Amino acid sequence: MADKDDEDFLLLSGIQHYQFCKRQWALIHIEQQWAENVRTIEGEHLHRKVDQPFTREKRGDRLVVRAMPVKSERLQLTGVCDVVEFVRNESGVEVHGADGRYIPYPVEYKRGKPKRNEEDILQLAAQAICLEEMTLCNVDSGFIFYNEIKHRIEVELTEAIKHKVRLVVAQMQDYYKRRYTPRVTPGSFCQSCSLLHICMPEMMTKRSVKSYVEGKIKE
Repeated sequence: MADKDDEDFLLLSGIQHYQFCKRQWALIHIEQQWAENVRTIEGEHLHRKVDQPFTREKRGDRLVVRAMPVKSERLQLTGVCDVVEFVRNESGVEVHGADGRYIPYPVEYKRGKPKRNEEDILQLAAQAICLEEMTLCNVDSGFIFYNEIKHRIEVELTEAIKHKVRLVVAQMQDYYKRRYTPRVTPGSFCQSCSLLHICMPEMMTKRSVKSYVEGKIKE
């Protein structure tokens, strides 16, 4: 089967947007709208410190590769891992320019602290799925470094988590192909959204009520 053009692929980073708010994801990835706030600026600053494309360093039995592009043909997903640590393991894959075999482990950097929901974990699991497809290795764990606590946490990437990623990406693909932007579902999380003034959840909610009343009058 011929490779699909990357233009048909969704951005892996969109999984976090989608889990935070489906409407936010659609505004960014379908309608191409974006705005900055303190959180996005801090996040970009942190990633600039991490993302040094095409750099690789050896640390004992580990190869540390920064800003590594990854993709999944099956999920039509593409993106960049902040860091991939290749750990020497004879069950792994050969790495160009290095002796032995290695298993890859994704490392994602986040500006805040661990969250109660799964958005960070699902993004990490999606990276693992891409690495598995690219290297034919089983990637059963990864790490998330949280800048606020200056500590990284190991995350077990079970088949159940990976299955959830596949379901979420399938939903995203469906919305993207239909160019569908979900309606507003306001919540406390709206106040931390960089698209608050573009989305205008309160106004959109009022419009939907007005539209409903006008429809009833016409009936």
